[in-house]
Amino acid sequence: MDSLKRAVRDIPDFPKKGIVFKDITPILQDGKLLKRAMDTLADHYRGKGVTKVLGAEARGFIFAPVVAYLLGAGFVPVRKPGKLPHKTRGITYELEYGTDRLEIHEDAVLKGEKVLCLDDLLATGGTMQACCGLVESLGGKVVGCGFLIELGFLPGRQKLNGYDVFSALRYEKE
Repeated sequence: MDSLKRAVRDIPDFPKKGIVFKDITPILQDGKLLKRAMDTLADHYRGKGVTKVLGAEARGFIFAPVVAYLLGAGFVPVRKPGKLPHKTRGITYELEYGTDRLEIHEDAVLKGEKVLCLDDLLATGGTMQACCGLVESLGGKVVGCGFLIELGFLPGRQKLNGYDVFSALRYEKE
């Protein structure tokens, strides 16, 4: 994990002043690091009967299809409003300053299916909490919430209380 952590770039004041952005691009550009990251995420959920892997727009789309392939599961995209072509179900959720909305196809998760929800980063937890809500509204069971990076100094994990939360990398300080 040290090699993965060393590869993450800190970008100060992005996307706005006071934020230190964790840039995963160096991991994505290195085949060995990318493989390690994907294997680490998949290995944590092997043997848990995952039938679908959900990826949150946009960077969750990088990880979820690969992990789905490694687990022999299907991929479910969750997108911003108006981006999915079939009948959708949506959820509005709170952000630090305002609200946002995500949508899923109504037939993306069948009743009783075991769904792993993935994203690149766990910060405040709102996006992943919304994803879990969408899965459960369709009758699916969330078997876990996986992330490449967790910002442990933010309250994201608390919003996901009751779920198996796994992060390959964890940062305790800004």
